Amino acid sequence: MDSQGFVSSRATRRLSLEADIVVVGGGLTGVCCAMTAARQGTKVILVQDRPVLGGNASSEVRLWALGATSHMGNNNRWSREGGVINEIMTENVYRNKEGNPVIFDTVLIDLVKAEPNITLLLDTVVYKVCKNADDMIEYVVGYNPVNETKYQLKGAFFADCSGDGLVSYLAGQPYRMGAEDKDTYGEGFTPDKDTYGELLGHTIIFYMKDTGVPVEYFAPEFALKDVARYISKIQNNEYFSIHHHGCKYWWIEYGGRLDTIHDSEEIKHELWKVVYGIWDYIKNSGKFPEMATYTLEWVGTIPGKRESRRMLGLYTLTQQDIIEQRTHYDAVSYGGWAIDLHPSNGVYADGRACNQWHSKGVYQIPYRCYLGDHIANLMFGGRIMSSSHVANGSTRVMCTSASGGQAIGVALALCVKNGRKPIDYVSPELIGELQRVLVETGQYIPLVDASNDANLLDSAKISATSTESFDGYGSNGSLHRLIFSTAALFPVKGDMPSIRLTVHADEPTQLKVELRKSSRPASYTPDITLDNAIIDLVAGEQEITVDFKAAFDDYEYVFVCFMANDAVQLQQSDTLLTGTTTVLNQINLAVSNYGRQDPPAGIGVESFEFWCPLRRPESKNIAFSLTPAIDIYSTGMLRNSLTRPVGATNAWAASLGDKKPELSIEWEEPQTIKSITLFFDTDYDQAMETVQMGHYDNVMPYCVREYSISDDKGNVIAVCSDNHLAVNTIKLAAPITSKALRISVKHPGEQVPASIFHIVIK
Repeated sequence: MDSQGFVSSRATRRLSLEADIVVVGGGLTGVCCAMTAARQGTKVILVQDRPVLGGNASSEVRLWALGATSHMGNNNRWSREGGVINEIMTENVYRNKEGNPVIFDTVLIDLVKAEPNITLLLDTVVYKVCKNADDMIEYVVGYNPVNETKYQLKGAFFADCSGDGLVSYLAGQPYRMGAEDKDTYGEGFTPDKDTYGELLGHTIIFYMKDTGVPVEYFAPEFALKDVARYISKIQNNEYFSIHHHGCKYWWIEYGGRLDTIHDSEEIKHELWKVVYGIWDYIKNSGKFPEMATYTLEWVGTIPGKRESRRMLGLYTLTQQDIIEQRTHYDAVSYGGWAIDLHPSNGVYADGRACNQWHSKGVYQIPYRCYLGDHIANLMFGGRIMSSSHVANGSTRVMCTSASGGQAIGVALALCVKNGRKPIDYVSPELIGELQRVLVETGQYIPLVDASNDANLLDSAKISATSTESFDGYGSNGSLHRLIFSTAALFPVKGDMPSIRLTVHADEPTQLKVELRKSSRPASYTPDITLDNAIIDLVAGEQEITVDFKAAFDDYEYVFVCFMANDAVQLQQSDTLLTGTTTVLNQINLAVSNYGRQDPPAGIGVESFEFWCPLRRPESKNIAFSLTPAIDIYSTGMLRNSLTRPVGATNAWAASLGDKKPELSIEWEEPQTIKSITLFFDTDYDQAMETVQMGHYDNVMPYCVREYSISDDKGNVIAVCSDNHLAVNTIKLAAPITSKALRISVKHPGEQVPASIFHIVIK
């Protein structure tokens, strides 16, 4: 190494880097934005101020990433976010179904580093924005204290996914912080600023470990003393348990009365005070002798932040957009978490730690929420997207934010490719192009079918060796007691078929069965009763038939509801069929689900029941037969771009009896084919919490694992033997010319037929 003498001063190393897009912020929003843009062929610099990716989902904070699925405690069926965030979640379950946060770090790093178009800068804090015009950012400046390097990062476009919106703030973008007055947007759930506060606070969580031998604990001097006196939730079994750790302590929250940006260090120290005080209470109060062998394994060193700045975009999402499920011509993303506001006093507040109010289904998020009209080459996403304080209670969660990140990534990539600016895609004439590309990358946009002539599938004839008919589910011999009302959920077109099933009654009783549907399209809240039947049962086993009078002009999901009667048991099935499931009118306290939502009058939220599935392996379908069988898996389902069940199954499924299922796609004239994208079923109904929860399956049981693709001459052009992802894109080394494609698939299981949602051929 060189040796140098005294000089009056020195400067750290400086590097200038340039890319098409500079993404600031390496949480899940920034990761999805960067990966999506890079896969569209643009050069991306991804800048993260921490040593790992993931933000609140990383091993530094260890909060579970969630979105519309809401712990499977709401009525948002098949609602897990699509695209890159679904790839991340699915990959994490595949590698890390136990929910180890350190392993999740590696999943993110692997996926980002696999993209050759991404330059990744970790430990790099962006602190300066330089403009070459009032409405144009030229470059940002960041510093990495680890390698003592100052970076000048120049881009044609910038994506602010920084959490606090630092780039937007420095660039002069208008923003809001705190709650609006009630008359600003007319939101019924607007909090009282004096009693409830204006901001959500930060959280620090902890993990514990049983060592098997006695462990003493000496609390630091700064630890909160007498926590039971200051924190009323310690006495509340819903919140506090010695068996809780990690995300179960999300309610250790503080800072909502402070500046959640500039007071973050003060907030952190107060949260440490609370965490170490709670552990002191667990270990040394004398109330929990069973904790003698436990040690404090880990405490977060940086807080998980919920809310700070919110940018003022071209459109501000409000409570009404969420609750009324308003549609937008420029929808590019969606949400589904409850409107989840917390008292600003956080852990020191009495009463409930949060107030969650659900909508009847998922809601669209318009493109206009991710950009303004002040900075021409800037978009912003994550919890800083344009929303009211009330709406931010839903949009702030990580998977919803990440879905918006994908929308930003595609939009900016199209700007690079087509020589446009982000605001150009606000145009109704251009938004369709953005929506189409998003859908092709796996993004789901509720109620938006982006099918178009660019897909060669649209001009092809599609046939199959077989098609599954839905005639019910065969019994596995186990029984389900009707402690909670339980419904079979499946789509019907035409007359409602007759339902036959075997029931077991402990005593003579009556079974009430109702036929319900949702009042809103693409939603799964059974708030309309079409017909009902009351059936007299004798003690013992018996067969019953239920005939409802109802008909449907087009495919529509129905709920066949077997109402609660704990003297009755129904037979269960192990058969799993894409786009059908069983739901229960049960309780999930984790998301304020008490079986029914009954809000106070005047807050602008609806009353309705919750009907939710159980988690695997407890989830089973009710065994019954339908006469006649329903055609819900035709090859015609492949033509729309809705790559999940919504309105219909939107899937082709082969017959279980077909040992070698195959799809044939044929054209009258030879076609030049460069790529093929297949969309499989990774069970969008399953919440895939990234940490702590753990999951039964590492591969979703509906997912096709093995397939091959051949041309019209029988040449095999693609083979896969171990798939676990929803979206498989095969980019051919060289284009081929063929009049046909044959796609051979293998059933995922003995009672799970192979299915495909959609195919894009270019």
